[in-house]
Amino acid sequence: MGVATGNGSGNDDVRTETPEDLAEVSDFFRALGKQIKILREQAGMTQKQLGDHVGYTEQMISAVERGVRTPQPELLIALDRILRANGLLAVAADDVIKARDKARIRHPAWFRGYVELEPVAVEIHEHSMYLIPGLLQTEAHMRALYGMRQPLLTEEVIDERVVSRLSRQVVLTRWPRAIFSWVIDESVLLRPLGGREVHEEQLRRLLEVGRMRGMAIQVMPLSRSEHAGLGGPFHLITPKGRPQMGYIEAQQSSRLITDQEEVRIMNARYGALRAQAHTPEESMTLIEKMLGER
Repeated sequence: MGVATGNGSGNDDVRTETPEDLAEVSDFFRALGKQIKILREQAGMTQKQLGDHVGYTEQMISAVERGVRTPQPELLIALDRILRANGLLAVAADDVIKARDKARIRHPAWFRGYVELEPVAVEIHEHSMYLIPGLLQTEAHMRALYGMRQPLLTEEVIDERVVSRLSRQVVLTRWPRAIFSWVIDESVLLRPLGGREVHEEQLRRLLEVGRMRGMAIQVMPLSRSEHAGLGGPFHLITPKGRPQMGYIEAQQSSRLITDQEEVRIMNARYGALRAQAHTPEESMTLIEKMLGER
């Protein structure tokens, strides 16, 4: 039929990790982050300086040190050399891979079909009408979203979901980098979810990513008299060596679309959206104006 549902039981059958396993994973990442922080401070480096050495942003280094972002094996090897850890960090690379695999259970079952494609994708495009795309969200914005979820989530579940979402963002820093683009409705940027301070930090994050090479963020203005995406948000993802797929989700259910005729139509729709939206340069200027920086 060309459609794979994200809430089937197949994935759950092979994921038998317990809450104790996940707590152990979280403790491991926090301990590793503390080691990195101590070594960085001993080297007399700021988070920004260290990030500049390894191609990470200051926020990403901060997230690694706090244990809310999974440190990739290649990052640990680079940090070991830069911070002169004498193998202390490099030796943890294999353990990180095991812990990362174990942590995948944190993603909701209905979402795993898509999220497992992200690390092997060569192209990711998203049309977002209601929320800041997950790959672009700040930690504070994530916590605000999960905190307002109905029915209410426990603090433990919120922490797990935040760690999982942050860990996905490593795809933005890998090289060779995939091709990324986002079309975001202007209404999303006008809604200050989490409060003004959280929202302004989120807008600055969009500016940061939008100015990175190979990233294209476009805003769909409210003033447009035509809108090709009123059918709802969707993703287009191309795993390496495989045909492009579509993905849509709503109300904790999802569809991973493999039928190439459906994907072709979604592609055409996305092309129309990009033509109707502000250009990437115009979008960055608009966000700057929202922040009062122009």
